[in-house]
Amino acid sequence: MKKYADSALPCASAAATVALIASLVAGCGGPAEPQRAVEIQRTDHGVAHITAPDYEALAYGVAFAHAEDNVCQTAEHLVTIRGERSRYFGADERGLLGLRMLPNETIDIFIRAHMDDDALAAAQEKTSDTAQALSAGYVAGYNRYLRDHRDALPEPCAGKTWVQPMTYADYLRVQELAMVQIGMALMADAMVAAAPPDTSTGSIPAPGLEEAVASLEDIRRAQASLGSNGWAFGADVTTNGSGLLLGNPHFPWYGPNRFWQMHLTVPGEIDVMGASIGHTAAVQVGFNHDVAWTHTVSTGKRYTLHELHLVPGEPTRYLLDGREEAMTPVTVAYGTHDEQGSTLEKQHTVWNTHFGPVVHLPDAGLGWSETHAYALQDANAGNLRAFDIWVGFNRATGVDDMKTTLARLGAPWVNTIAADRHGNALYADVSVVPDVDADHLTRCTPSEGAARLFAAAGIVVLDGSRTDCDWNRDPDSPVPGLLPIDRMPVATRRDWVQNSNDSYWLTNPDIDWAGMSPLIGPTNVPQRGRTRAGLQAIGERLSAGDGIADHGDAGIAEVQSMLFANRNYMAQNVLDDLLAICDQGTEASQQGCAVLDDWDRHNNLDSRGAHLFREWWRAASDIDNVWRVPFDASQPASTPAGLNTADEAVREALLSLLDKAVTHVRESGFALDATLGDVQVRETQNGLVGLHGGDEFEGVLNKVETNGADALRPGGYRINFGSSYIQAVTFDEKGPVAEGMLTYGQATRDGSPLVMDQLTRFSEKDWPALPFHSDDVARASTGPGLRLVIDEAD
Repeated sequence: MKKYADSALPCASAAATVALIASLVAGCGGPAEPQRAVEIQRTDHGVAHITAPDYEALAYGVAFAHAEDNVCQTAEHLVTIRGERSRYFGADERGLLGLRMLPNETIDIFIRAHMDDDALAAAQEKTSDTAQALSAGYVAGYNRYLRDHRDALPEPCAGKTWVQPMTYADYLRVQELAMVQIGMALMADAMVAAAPPDTSTGSIPAPGLEEAVASLEDIRRAQASLGSNGWAFGADVTTNGSGLLLGNPHFPWYGPNRFWQMHLTVPGEIDVMGASIGHTAAVQVGFNHDVAWTHTVSTGKRYTLHELHLVPGEPTRYLLDGREEAMTPVTVAYGTHDEQGSTLEKQHTVWNTHFGPVVHLPDAGLGWSETHAYALQDANAGNLRAFDIWVGFNRATGVDDMKTTLARLGAPWVNTIAADRHGNALYADVSVVPDVDADHLTRCTPSEGAARLFAAAGIVVLDGSRTDCDWNRDPDSPVPGLLPIDRMPVATRRDWVQNSNDSYWLTNPDIDWAGMSPLIGPTNVPQRGRTRAGLQAIGERLSAGDGIADHGDAGIAEVQSMLFANRNYMAQNVLDDLLAICDQGTEASQQGCAVLDDWDRHNNLDSRGAHLFREWWRAASDIDNVWRVPFDASQPASTPAGLNTADEAVREALLSLLDKAVTHVRESGFALDATLGDVQVRETQNGLVGLHGGDEFEGVLNKVETNGADALRPGGYRINFGSSYIQAVTFDEKGPVAEGMLTYGQATRDGSPLVMDQLTRFSEKDWPALPFHSDDVARASTGPGLRLVIDEAD
């Protein structure tokens, strides 16, 4: 079934999609197809159960139902991927591009320079018929919603000229931006800033390593912001002898990375439930009759920089294998407006090379100078294969099917953790990673300043003067330049696997990994607090040492309790050492110590003093030489540990920072012993709801983000990131048994009862059952549902 980069199809192709794309009917003769209909049934909290006769119709229903909840969010996102934010919202205002807030003008230039509709259409031609049908159906379903509701849109987008129908090219751009958001889009501003150097200003001194790393903090923080916990347990350690999965993605509570819950059925073809981000008509995290899966953002590198050696006196020409190559200027036009509202047309030039666009990061020592420039190559550019990965998961009958699907190399930037009803547990970081091994890094080392950024900041820079320093082309890889599955970490076990956004290294400490590319992730390095907390929690559960249950097995209730125990791992690690030196502190720090001594070292609603510890440890964790026991690779789950209070400078810094934390808490209007439920809140339609959970640096498994050093303000922490779609799934003789929630709810639409409506369930640790079987769905239905007829009237 042929697809095109715009919304039009030739008459010869219309028969396959005439019932979905209304504009075709008027232009093409011939008999109409029989009527088809999509059934959309909602259960508690607006979860959409969508049944259709085929995949195009299924996606049609997904898009329509998603627009019911989020039409303005989608409409604005389409402005972004068209590169029209400056025209409609102002060049200097800021918008969301993937994971970063950037000026609209920067976003427009990046989008118009990066998006290649012809190349995306060609990539789409290589995907399956199912993926193409789902894409066409989604476009038509969204446009059907706009036609039906143009005069009744929510206030943020009602009557706005920027609300336009979606084209097929738009939809492919939406998918492309989702792929490159942990790659090229992270450096959009660096790409826009790249211009031939002004030789009159002279050379810029190379920054020191600390300065260079600090300059990359915004990019690194954005890249690290998406996170998750994923645990899978096999038959040897589960209460029922089947597989068990806990999925706990940590994603934004705003924008196109918000999850949306759905249950998709094409009788005889697919029956799958879960959630997806953005605008995908397939379940990305979820379960079907036989297998449940989740994703965690992996440590794999998605892009490399290539250090170009420029021709003397010609900064837009570089040497490649001794030959001179010319950079290609790409000039894009975009619209904006002046203070009087008049439309202005502007232009901007970006520069492309053999490897990709030039980027300019002078504060990191990666600036475009008279001698060097740096080009970026993104492994996820054009990765429309991802759709077929999730289609394959949706149809899988066990973890073996999932491995077969993953071998196509389309999973963009995630690990996959899965459990099946046969009792198998799977971990796989089979994601899109450049084929660059340790040998490659050694023989293709760039200049010293650029080379040191890999270990210090995770930025891979290769010598760009030789084609043999480009990515390897393994004939066994289905995608040239990417690591094939047989050189990536994959494990199927009958006990357990876990990941909390560190590398594959401690997936299960009994696994002996060897020979992996450094670009997949590091080993023998300190692990984040959530990884250590997860390993501790799993070990205690399987030895019956956690107080949750007398038996040493895992079931749905047990993993729910483990996640929502909200133990503050770092408090357990360091607080006793702080309390031991409290008598050396000021009156204020001693008052703080008294509160922390009474604190239960958890981040539950009724935990008193959790906010004080957070504000102290936020700063104290960065003290030089703070650890009493340094990291030991032979004991990675328990080191580093303790506070180095024998060091006078460390001791003084610890107490001084506690003084500052006490002052900050009080100036924010809170008592030192306030409950976390009073301090950590989120607005809902029914008022403020207190939230349990902790920040990344605290090592609380149930992560909720509080946005940096200025997070505690009068009114408390305002959470907009963290635990999002959460599911616990096992299997019985009938199929999946699942409980879960979408913390922030299905809708962003003004006035919808589904805005933040699940937050109370989250706050109360009340996991709703997820109705999967038809009789369960029927009992849980909240209304008559919607029968959406698809015919020429569309």
